[in-house]
Amino acid sequence: MRTYLDFEKPVADLQGKVQELRSLGDDGDAVTINDEISRLEARANQALAEIYTKLTPWQKTQVARHPDRPHFVDYAKQLIEDFTPLAGDRQFAEDAAIVAGLGRFRGRGIAVIGHEKGADTETRLKHNFGMARPEGYRKAVRIMDMADRFSIPVLALVDTAGAYPGIGAEERGQAEAIARSTDRCLTLGVPNVAVIIGEGGSGGAVAIATANKVIMLEHAIYTVASPEASASILWHDSSRAQDAATAMRITAQDLSRFGIIDAIVQEPVGGAHRKPGDTVAATGDAIAQAFASLDNLTPEEVRRQRRDKYLAIGRSL
Repeated sequence: MRTYLDFEKPVADLQGKVQELRSLGDDGDAVTINDEISRLEARANQALAEIYTKLTPWQKTQVARHPDRPHFVDYAKQLIEDFTPLAGDRQFAEDAAIVAGLGRFRGRGIAVIGHEKGADTETRLKHNFGMARPEGYRKAVRIMDMADRFSIPVLALVDTAGAYPGIGAEERGQAEAIARSTDRCLTLGVPNVAVIIGEGGSGGAVAIATANKVIMLEHAIYTVASPEASASILWHDSSRAQDAATAMRITAQDLSRFGIIDAIVQEPVGGAHRKPGDTVAATGDAIAQAFASLDNLTPEEVRRQRRDKYLAIGRSL
């Protein structure tokens, strides 16, 4: 059963009427019913298109958080051949919030690191809703070290509300782990590409997204803090999250103008969750293009390109 967001109510109403007509079956005039179904579906598609051409930043936040949006496991299954996950940080424990391993992307050996939120109650608890602890970022560093050693490019798929803020995580050095992971991204001698597939929340996202090329899906968000947290900080009122989302410029379109990201992947009308296979395929094309632009660079040139990219942010505004 499809999950509709609050602002999609006109579409939900029309689709509900379509389902009612379909349930009538042979009880009515089949020709008349089919004509009415076609008419309602056309209206629903038109309403959906109109809604998604003028989404607010807060509405995009809701789309980015949609429970049916494709997650890391969906991208890995469709894009990465022979994916072999590697577990543990070799210091404390395994953290399922970050999944990392080796595989092949369109014939190219690749290291993959990404947040996994989970798709149901059991998997969401297992993956801690994509909020990584220090051991998750230390695992990411371990994979990046391995990739650098064997000249394997790195792909990061980012989808997290932020790093886990629990007491245990702080006791085990959450801030240091995030900093070291970010530093390792910057010092890689192999190309790295990051894709914000849903939420890119704060340092928890930056820790694996500091890449040569950063790609965002059309309705993804990339934030210094969640709109709710920002509203609490700025106005001491989390209910003003909509205002914060607008003020922070968290959308792919804004971040592209600022030079923070390099490309935007268009989503199907109604968001990635409506046609996840098409979304993953389009993302794969963008990833391939990003890596192709970095081919034939020496390790020093890869580092220089990445360094120049981040030093340039904000200087032309």
